[in-house]
Amino acid sequence: MSSITRTDAGGVSDGATPQGVPVLSRRLMAAGMLGNVLEWYDFAVYGFLASIFARNFFPENSPTAAMLSVFGVFAASFLMRPLGSVLFGHIGDRLGRRAALMSSAALMSISTFCVGLLPTYETAGVFSAVLLLMLRLAQGLSVGGEYMTSAVFLAENAQVRWRGAVTSLVIVGCNGGMLLGSAVGALVSGLMSADDLAAWGWRIPFLLGCLLGGFALVLRRTVARDVKPVHRPSLPVVEAFRENGGGILRATLINIVLGIAYYLSFVYLTTWLQQVDHFTPHVALELNAVSMAVVMAACLGFAALSDRIGRKPLIVGGFLCLAVFTWPLFLLLHSGSAGLALLGQLGFAVIVSIYGGPIAVALVEMFPRHTRCTAVGLSWNLGLGLGGGTAPMVAVLLVSLTGDAMAPAFYMIAGGVVAFLAALGLKETRGQPLD
Repeated sequence: MSSITRTDAGGVSDGATPQGVPVLSRRLMAAGMLGNVLEWYDFAVYGFLASIFARNFFPENSPTAAMLSVFGVFAASFLMRPLGSVLFGHIGDRLGRRAALMSSAALMSISTFCVGLLPTYETAGVFSAVLLLMLRLAQGLSVGGEYMTSAVFLAENAQVRWRGAVTSLVIVGCNGGMLLGSAVGALVSGLMSADDLAAWGWRIPFLLGCLLGGFALVLRRTVARDVKPVHRPSLPVVEAFRENGGGILRATLINIVLGIAYYLSFVYLTTWLQQVDHFTPHVALELNAVSMAVVMAACLGFAALSDRIGRKPLIVGGFLCLAVFTWPLFLLLHSGSAGLALLGQLGFAVIVSIYGGPIAVALVEMFPRHTRCTAVGLSWNLGLGLGGGTAPMVAVLLVSLTGDAMAPAFYMIAGGVVAFLAALGLKETRGQPLD
């Protein structure tokens, strides 16, 4: 894949074949992927250490209220994503993809490092929670510009026959970041006592994030400057809704359910397994790490398969599987056995990968170049903000109100049915030129 040639106009290259044809090198692929590793590493660590944040920043008398506060901050950062997609989408569509990728990675690196330096409630009172919220909002803004700008960058520089596989590297980066966050969380929690972890150990994963950020920034500075888009009088966000409003709405609906399923499966369930099945944090994080490794490989595999059989069959089939198999998989998770719980999480890993692998390239292929960063970013971030950002908080509320630990399963099943119906209206775009 290191010699993939660029066939679509207006892309970027840092090398050439002997015939002078631009190529998408490993360095460019890494530059498009690594920002996602950093950004999702941070989001994963925050979700995995949710119970510690609840004690250190929201010391309420009710554990449920404290957890709702933590996941409320989590949701607030997601709600910044649409604004981030407008901001960085404008930069990408008007100044170039590289400028958007550099600025989003810089913002994420700084805010992640600062989270590791925050004073706790014991030191600064309610001001600590305010600072945490502000930094999470900055991170949400950054993620709003990173994911789909990276997908656009990679898709526009990939050969048509490999476009799905190459674009899925952003998903590999996200899952790699989630996996890395899970592994670091498991390592830190396994090497120190619970008291030390709550007192100061939770800071270590966030401070380490600056290493990832620095590496991503240095790598992206070496990327050749991309061709600036032709100036257009209208704002990209205005053009996007005027020309492709229906497509944005359909893609947003699909992404809402994608966010619900992903964040319940790989963020909330880590806490759920500890509270419902009484697994230790170390065991819950280990189970999640194994599942994320499977997602990382399976997404790449299903994206490559979409280059052969099409995007739509996999997206439609994946959401159908979500609706049908969520209940039995939750029964495995609720068995109390670590082995059966692992099987349950692996089942969700495969299902999420079926539609999650090709979704990035399918979104990129839906929209024209001059509004692509904005339209793709908006549909992705509106969906993830409304679905994924609120999913852990909704799950906590459902369990609290119903008293049924299985209540989140019904939420996922309903989402799977809705997304299946919405995906039936997608047009097949495999093999078609981007511009």
